[in-house]
Amino acid sequence: MTGYVLRRLAQFIPVLFLASIAVWAIIYAAPGSPALAYAGENATDEQVAAISRQMGLDQPIYVQYLRWLGHLLAGDLGHSAISGLPVGGLLLDRIPATIWLGFAAVLLGTLIGLPLGAAQALRPRSATARIVGLYQSIGLALPTFWVGLLLALGLSVSLHLLPIPAQYIPPWSAPGMSLRHIAMPALTIAILVGAIVSRFFATALGESLQADFIRLARSKGAPERSVVVRHGARNALLPTVTVIGLQLGSLFGGAVVTEVVFNYPGMGRLLFNAVVARDYPLVQGAVMFIVVVFLVLNLLVDLLYARLDPRVRVERG
Repeated sequence: MTGYVLRRLAQFIPVLFLASIAVWAIIYAAPGSPALAYAGENATDEQVAAISRQMGLDQPIYVQYLRWLGHLLAGDLGHSAISGLPVGGLLLDRIPATIWLGFAAVLLGTLIGLPLGAAQALRPRSATARIVGLYQSIGLALPTFWVGLLLALGLSVSLHLLPIPAQYIPPWSAPGMSLRHIAMPALTIAILVGAIVSRFFATALGESLQADFIRLARSKGAPERSVVVRHGARNALLPTVTVIGLQLGSLFGGAVVTEVVFNYPGMGRLLFNAVVARDYPLVQGAVMFIVVVFLVLNLLVDLLYARLDPRVRVERG
């Protein structure tokens, strides 16, 4: 296991390095000048040129990247071009809200997806399986912002059941109010997550129930419930764990639309506002943080998968 962990860490470092280059390149791929964003649209050419020299934009590209990477490794993400506040502090203010939204959405999506996937796998030709398949198709096809708007119109505007805009309230301070505010954004994302999890789990469980060890367990007279739960479902959960972990990581970047729809004060809305305002340092810091979180979660999922299934350590070694 130690060797596998070291190999995965050795793969993690170059990927993170390449990701930093891609994130840093945002400043050149984006339209307009970063110096102009700092100076404002009414700034003179002399002011823009002075800010460019102050930011080091007149230096070679590799020098600019190495300087930015050095600040990044030191934990300095720079300052916002709009507010002038440290980017790290702005991110820290929004991270708890996005973590709470991501956890609630993935948990709810998993609670939806696992039972539906099991029902589809156990009775693949039943009406229940067809209904689950219809839900999967709709859940994967509908845009997230459209689902969010429908929920907002139905549950908030028409029925007045849930509040909008959704505020972040720490769950340990006021659990009831926190759940009310997080319900619609979490359900919006959970519909998609549930469709993905149910499809993967149904496929994995269906294949698992056709395996030789399942037929062996049945030939020994094991109860059907024990065969399905202890043998089939346990084996099918292995690939599903990977999917759930990746969904949690993707929420840090994929929840942008949902947070904007519900005006939720998370990292997604912060990133959206930064892009609109052309706040390049804040965009770079937020995207880099999302990339790091996604890569770390992917690494942890791989290690957990290898822990649950020792064959992975051999096959990927």
